[in-house]
Amino acid sequence: MIVRIMGEGQVELADSHFTELNKLDNELLAEMENGDGPGFRRTLNALLETVRSVGTPLPDASLEPSELILPSPDATLEEVRKMLSDDGLIPG
Repeated sequence: MIVRIMGEGQVELADSHFTELNKLDNELLAEMENGDGPGFRRTLNALLETVRSVGTPLPDASLEPSELILPSPDATLEEVRKMLSDDGLIPG
């Protein structure tokens, strides 16, 4: 799956990583619902760092369609809330 982190670029992720990413996504969703700003920031950064560390970066010149778009590391709680679906940021 091709994933874009807003403001950074794209990475390719194997499906095998989505269990770990969904766990972080569920934590992020709970922190947002509870208004836990520090927890939200910590978990968003952990989610993005996991995507960066397990994904394979695509060249900047690559124009692959992104199947998933994640917020930038400095996104606000409200900005992320607007990006959410019923499943959170990551489907599944």
